[in-house]
Amino acid sequence: MDDSYKGFAVSRSILMNEASQLTILVAGASRGLGLGLVAEYLSRGWRVIATERHAGASAGLADLVSKAGAALRVEALDIADSASISDLKARLGGLEIDVLYVNAGVSDAPNQKVGEISDAEFAHVFGVNVLGPMRLIETLSPIVTSHGVIAVMSSALGSLTLDPPAGYEVYAASKAALNRLMRAYALRAGDRTLLALMPGWVRTDMGGEDAPIDISTSAKGLADVVASRSGRPGLTFVDYQNADLPW
Repeated sequence: MDDSYKGFAVSRSILMNEASQLTILVAGASRGLGLGLVAEYLSRGWRVIATERHAGASAGLADLVSKAGAALRVEALDIADSASISDLKARLGGLEIDVLYVNAGVSDAPNQKVGEISDAEFAHVFGVNVLGPMRLIETLSPIVTSHGVIAVMSSALGSLTLDPPAGYEVYAASKAALNRLMRAYALRAGDRTLLALMPGWVRTDMGGEDAPIDISTSAKGLADVVASRSGRPGLTFVDYQNADLPW
């Protein structure tokens, strides 16, 4: 392991011991940035638990499993289904994880105004982007180690201080709601290290082909931020370049 792990609030001697392999759970890892995070952490020697909505549906994860072997475990998780979250917790049993990274998310149509969205789509966006992540955190936080990190994928669009761009009204509102509930959770999370992370504008299905940042650059930056910010109690809103963002 390299010096990027020194942010963890455990001794360097333990981190440099190959027997003390660190574990991350990436929720929402079937494609895009979630898949990029899985690849990045595997390259750093971590043990990775990756979730996808339907078991065996992700060709990208299957390819990584063929290369990583036992270092990568894939689990099914529908983050919008509370029973699915409980089932995942039961399957994990007494396993401990060092980082819980909740990446799952969906967007509405970029040019759709809030008054135009259907009830069902609105509920779906907020269920996947807000309620699901918070339920997952509440359920899995007991298995995150005392020196561990809980992170959610947020967005600068969720900032109430920054001027909102045109479009993505409901998606932006869901990220603002996620940030707000993370701040509420932080009040009762003790000395936990909590992160609301902004990945940048990334070339994914959601970000589009015009986005200036590739997946590997964002994933590497996010992993570096998790390492550098770990061991600091409380909640931070920060981007993939380790710059603080205004709430």
